Amino acid sequence: MAVFTEEQTMLRDAAKAWVAEKSPVTTFRKLRDGGNADGFDRAVWREMAQMGWAGILVPEEFGGTELGCLTLGIVLEETGRTLTASPLLSTALIAASALVLGGTDAQKQQWLPGIADGSAVAAFAVDEGAHHHPEKLAMTKALTGTKTFVAEGGAADLVIVATKDGLFLVRGDAKGLARRRLSSVDSRGLARLTFDRAEGESLSASLDQVLDRARAGLAAEMLGTAAQAFEITLDYLKTRTQFGQLIGTFQSLQHRAAKMYTELELTRSCVEAALIAIDKGANDVPQLVALAKAKASETLHLVSNEMIQMHGGIGMTDAHDAGLYLKRARVAEAMYGGASYHRDRYASLMGY
Repeated sequence: MAVFTEEQTMLRDAAKAWVAEKSPVTTFRKLRDGGNADGFDRAVWREMAQMGWAGILVPEEFGGTELGCLTLGIVLEETGRTLTASPLLSTALIAASALVLGGTDAQKQQWLPGIADGSAVAAFAVDEGAHHHPEKLAMTKALTGTKTFVAEGGAADLVIVATKDGLFLVRGDAKGLARRRLSSVDSRGLARLTFDRAEGESLSASLDQVLDRARAGLAAEMLGTAAQAFEITLDYLKTRTQFGQLIGTFQSLQHRAAKMYTELELTRSCVEAALIAIDKGANDVPQLVALAKAKASETLHLVSNEMIQMHGGIGMTDAHDAGLYLKRARVAEAMYGGASYHRDRYASLMGY
């Protein structure tokens, strides 16, 4: 596991305290039940930006701190624990990465300060169908076609668009861009974006570079979601009685809990290794990211299933948080490639 600096440890502790106080799961429930069109609370997003989270990857000259992907991953893990809905992944990680890696000086000056201070929300438009196949994109630099399941797509001020000809930056109010918000099982801000010869500017960053950062960041968030789901389940095993004894004393449940704990520790190693490799510019970033996303998907699937199973009847009700974790798990698993996609990708990269 990674050895955090003093600054990273302080940031982790601050993020843990903030999400517990300001963004618990009850806050997400209110957001879901209130029918928020954006899929996130803009006031909460501004507060996250004020704490410096939105500018973690942004260079200091544009108002950020440039602390790296591992540092941002630490924050994403904590927000994942409480299912915090925010543009942190799409804006602070993906869009910031695309601009830092491939933006012109003018593009950086125009957008990075807004990302750092939380005034700009960004989206990453990749998939054109129900499955993640960035190798088979149909959209060209003419920017005509449809992108679906775009996180924060309905609220974005700028959209990073993936095409077979590279990445393009499209303003949210650009001519030729139409947006339709989608209803998702995890109650997040997904949208379908339709482009009709939209106005856009090219970015020189490669799609693979930006996608791998997106996948690693999402894997960090998924790690936090799985870790919290496990802790909630473990607490239940220690308090729920059946047949006159705590169910946590049943050996079969102990074995299942031990399996989850082991998988979580393995996942943490994979996720941190991927984030560190990105920060170092290592040659094996694609392999490590594929491993991290595959492992995070498998582990979150396992833990979210076991959370429902071990809670029994109460776990099947909307009154309990188990269902919220399960629904978020299924969407996060599929986003930017599921476990099977990344197992195949890893095998191909390794020459198997």
